[in-house]
Amino acid sequence: MAAVPHYVATAHGQVLVWTAGAGRPALVLPGLVLAASVVAEQVAQAAPDLAWHVIELPGTGGSAGVPVEMAGAAIDEAARAMGLAAAPMLACDLAAALGMDRAGPVLAVDAARARGWAERGTAPAELTPRGDGTHLTALWAHLRDAHVLDPADPMRAAQSGAALPTAAELDATLVVCAARPGAYHALWRACLTQAATLAGPATLPDAITRLRALPGPARADIPLTPPGHEAWCDHADLPHGRAHLWRAGTTGRALFALHSAPGSAAPLGPLLHGLARGRRVVAPDYLGNGRSSKPARPVDINRLARDVLDLADVLGFDDFDLWGTHTGALIALETALIAPERVGRLVLEAPPLLPPAFTADILANYLPKLRPDGWGLHVQQAWNMRRDMFLFWPWYRAERSAVRPLQLPDAAFLHAWTIGLLQSGTTYDLSYRAAFEYDTQRRLPLLRRPALVCAGPSDMLADGLAKAKSLAPDHVTVATTPATVWYPNQTRRDVEATLRIYDEFLAADRP
Repeated sequence: MAAVPHYVATAHGQVLVWTAGAGRPALVLPGLVLAASVVAEQVAQAAPDLAWHVIELPGTGGSAGVPVEMAGAAIDEAARAMGLAAAPMLACDLAAALGMDRAGPVLAVDAARARGWAERGTAPAELTPRGDGTHLTALWAHLRDAHVLDPADPMRAAQSGAALPTAAELDATLVVCAARPGAYHALWRACLTQAATLAGPATLPDAITRLRALPGPARADIPLTPPGHEAWCDHADLPHGRAHLWRAGTTGRALFALHSAPGSAAPLGPLLHGLARGRRVVAPDYLGNGRSSKPARPVDINRLARDVLDLADVLGFDDFDLWGTHTGALIALETALIAPERVGRLVLEAPPLLPPAFTADILANYLPKLRPDGWGLHVQQAWNMRRDMFLFWPWYRAERSAVRPLQLPDAAFLHAWTIGLLQSGTTYDLSYRAAFEYDTQRRLPLLRRPALVCAGPSDMLADGLAKAKSLAPDHVTVATTPATVWYPNQTRRDVEATLRIYDEFLAADRP
């Protein structure tokens, strides 16, 4: 049973809640070794007649913006907002420590395992991002060992307990725990100090049986009120899946910001903040990318552009402007070609314009399969793909002639980009492949809306501006910008200057 994510606003930041099942509501804290989405599907399968509300723990995943020290308060506030302040709660392993002071009853699941970890001081290794990505390897080993090894004798595999998680379930868990690895480490330590006295049902089925006997509210509601912050996360249900949105600004003209493949729109944070004054900026993760759902469907740029139009319909935007980079530039272009009457002005940053032979080589080598591996080998694959994208163009051509004149970003930046790639999972390549298959040279001359085609000097696609200039209609401006605002190692002055260029172009001819 597929779980559905929702954001709930609290005074401490947004909390992500996964819902599954239907009937009387019940709360769950998923513990620190399985993702909330995985636990939501497990409890819904075990008891589909209950409406499960599984809270992604503060400091992790979609709740990563909540400070760990405010975890208990944020969980309580989210429960109150859903009308579940007094609802019975299942709390798995160490997370039961977060529910000790709540008003409603708490059933600690797998308390013996949590006590065993507390008695031996079991904890993840230091998780500060490292340049070689091995902190993610250490996190994977920690999560796998938490399920495989006996807490009472961690030199042996446990012979009993719940079924071991699949590689895909461990992968989903790593992505959630690694949203802010330092926060996850701190959350584990904080819960561990209170776990020695935990007691509760031995297994999930036992806990569900006890929960059924407890009184609780008849229904719950997910509040739809925006958080009232300058920037926030949201969801929108489209015909082909649930899109995750990064949003900023509450008044003014609508602007869609469309990201580069293969990760999510998270790196566009500077752009959202920079252009949100007097605008409503929405940056969706494409279906198949980031935190959006992963539908099984063919993908091309036309389909992704129609998703943008569907999103505009859902959000009530009759007309809007478009900003897109790399893959996003092509989606913006195609959106304007499909529905020119709805599009005002466009910024197309570094649309791919590559020679046919180079494109064929890219399609053959740039997009290897990225499948969850039981030992976490795919995590190092993802890290090194992301890292080498800054060293070579294309990344797989590790030779002197392909060296890029860039500095490597710091480990924290690489970490964030790698997690975006891992969030996209086995469908990361669909939008990427669609971009390289798109016939930009044929489509760009057909554009009838005012547009700025541009690129920063460090962009590996900046060479395409010369080709763009030869193809673009007269009402399309082609120019170099001081920076690529979502790239690392850009100066603040150049980023601000580039944002001004975008702002002035998009605002031209408007009262």
